[in-house]
Amino acid sequence: MAHLETRESALDEQAGQIRSAMADLAARLGELDAEIENLRVTRKTLQTVPRPGPAAEQPPRPEMPDHPAYQQILTAPADTDRPMRARDICQALDLPTGLFARPGT
Repeated sequence: MAHLETRESALDEQAGQIRSAMADLAARLGELDAEIENLRVTRKTLQTVPRPGPAAEQPPRPEMPDHPAYQQILTAPADTDRPMRARDICQALDLPTGLFARPGT
């Protein structure tokens, strides 16, 4: 009889361990099923989104003039430490500034 009780107790313990492992596995399985379902919904949603068309071509950049005055105009502001107005650029390039006179001056 003692042997039967010992064997029954051991089997009850093993069954409890297996039930606990099964509960852990069932919980993990539920998490995996939920994640799989989320991925299915995501895939289905993405399949309904229209694909973008070909990228619009950028218009060609205008070519820079190769006239020397153009380069002088671009470099004039680099030679100073303050912003320049059109009048200042004309003065820096020794150009007439009469067009920039304020009315009444």
